[in-house]
Amino acid sequence: MRNSSLFIAVLSLFLTAAAYGQDIPEMVGIPAGSFIMGGEGTGPDRDEAPAHKVTISKGFRMSATEITNAQFERFRPEHKVLRGRDGFSSEDDDAVVFVSYHDAEDYCRWLSRKTGRHFRLPTEAEWEYACRAGTTSAFSTGETLPREMMKNQRTERELKPVSLKVGQSRPNPFGLYDMHGNVEEWCLDWYGGYRGREEKDPAGPSKGIYRVTRGGSHNTPVRYLRSASRSAAIPGDRHTQIGFRIVESGTRPHTFRGKEGKPLLASDVKQKKAVWDKPSDRPLWMEPVSFVVPPADGTPFYGHNHQPAITWCPNGDLLAIWFSTDEESGREMVVLGSRMRSGSSTWDPASLFFKVPDRNMTGSSLLLLEDGTLLHVNGVADSGDWKRLAMVTRRSSDNGRTWSAPSIVEADHAVRHQVIAGPIICSDGTIIQCCDAGPGGDDGTSFHISTDGGLTCTDTGSTIPGIHAGVVELDDGSLMAYGRGNSIDGQMPVSFSHDKGRTWTSRASGFPPIGSGQRLVLKRLQEGPVMLATFKENGMTIHLSYDEGKTWPVCKLLTDGSGRRTAGGAWTGDFTMDATHAEPKGYFACTQTPDGIIHLISSRLHYRFNLAWILD
Repeated sequence: MRNSSLFIAVLSLFLTAAAYGQDIPEMVGIPAGSFIMGGEGTGPDRDEAPAHKVTISKGFRMSATEITNAQFERFRPEHKVLRGRDGFSSEDDDAVVFVSYHDAEDYCRWLSRKTGRHFRLPTEAEWEYACRAGTTSAFSTGETLPREMMKNQRTERELKPVSLKVGQSRPNPFGLYDMHGNVEEWCLDWYGGYRGREEKDPAGPSKGIYRVTRGGSHNTPVRYLRSASRSAAIPGDRHTQIGFRIVESGTRPHTFRGKEGKPLLASDVKQKKAVWDKPSDRPLWMEPVSFVVPPADGTPFYGHNHQPAITWCPNGDLLAIWFSTDEESGREMVVLGSRMRSGSSTWDPASLFFKVPDRNMTGSSLLLLEDGTLLHVNGVADSGDWKRLAMVTRRSSDNGRTWSAPSIVEADHAVRHQVIAGPIICSDGTIIQCCDAGPGGDDGTSFHISTDGGLTCTDTGSTIPGIHAGVVELDDGSLMAYGRGNSIDGQMPVSFSHDKGRTWTSRASGFPPIGSGQRLVLKRLQEGPVMLATFKENGMTIHLSYDEGKTWPVCKLLTDGSGRRTAGGAWTGDFTMDATHAEPKGYFACTQTPDGIIHLISSRLHYRFNLAWILD
């Protein structure tokens, strides 16, 4: 009996060890050592600087490859339904994708409990040290990456399906596969700047908003696959371009880098509630000024500044945001912001408003809620092109001085998520947020609603004719929308919905269609009429309707008649404004302050006027 019991115990240990052997990926020993972390860090790569010496004081073990579908699904079998989504990662030995940072952490905890060993994600420093494997060049293979290691290394509007099978190219000198490309890999660290001094076992900031990803991926320019290249993502994000690998180490890093600086936009923001003048019945027009003021403090600022949004704040400030980039499909794209502080007639220099590192950020909106909270909605791409966007929201209860961490409200990186400025609050409290339904000029506008103050958002599935659509609620609770493109009988389409945007009927509007570089505004003024800001042959025009869009008896060119040569920015360029000509292009956004002043911004300029001026 004793021999039988011993045999069963030994067999049990053997079977358990065999099971653990299946669960544990192949691990490679990484020796202790020192290296130079980061690089010169110029332009979009400024976060790689300054280069600094880092010592990894203890050796550790790292998985030879990224975690595969088969390995991850022993922990979470239900993930199998995501195999092959968007044409990627369908086989057992493909790198697992559609995993968030939290999913990767959960896997590490599961594997640690099951095996009695300590597994975790690598720190950013451990990852770069292991990637370099003693090299100092751009890649562990030298200054270039061999062609056989590339998987469509370019920005694509439509991702080109490639194999994500692990371990197919040659390993680096430490025996690690796919450190350059295949998929990005989650790291343990919160994203933050380098301190630029010698460090031992650094582990990033003690808190943050984004988690570091490293290594680059398929369908990404090769420069993002360099050893020093840094990216990051919202911890809850999941898509085809991020997976992970693990390390085994007896310790969890505990040293931290410093905190980030405060942008000008968040500095010296007064919190006293503004006292507004009463709206005047005297015509008011103010000289247009630029709200896009280049920064002087090293804030990322690029040649193409476009697609603005604007709101007023309870403290009397105006807040404007827009994207700045070299290419509209670029990963360098940042969302910048500026304030026109209460009592001022000029805008602050631009400062950083929102940026997920190395992600395209196309499409922003701002909305002041009834309780004084500011709601910010933005698109966040999986990588470069702005066709594949998730929608995120942030909130501020202190006039935009601080913002909540971004919350993903529509998680799929897909079309129908390019946010348009000008969301509205309906009479029943429903928030309406429009987005472009696709990248084409005739793809129309998708319609999204929130019934909980912007905490969640739902795509109704309907499409309004015309991109960049503006929407207003009419007196009977129905909705009216105007958009660009999808012309009807050679005219701009106007659309109506009687079921909160679930279905629409459309007809020709009587207004000429607008085109490239132009975006209209449709807004209910606080005095009652509906205002349409659009373009005609001579430039920007303002139209008013007093009968809920049935007729538009008021039409005014947006000019005071003075001759001036003005820079319009973005796709507008320089233009002449005089008695018969106004700005010919521009992406409009608009807010009206409690004193009745209408603040209309185009791609660069801020126009200020009131209803009495329109009627004058």
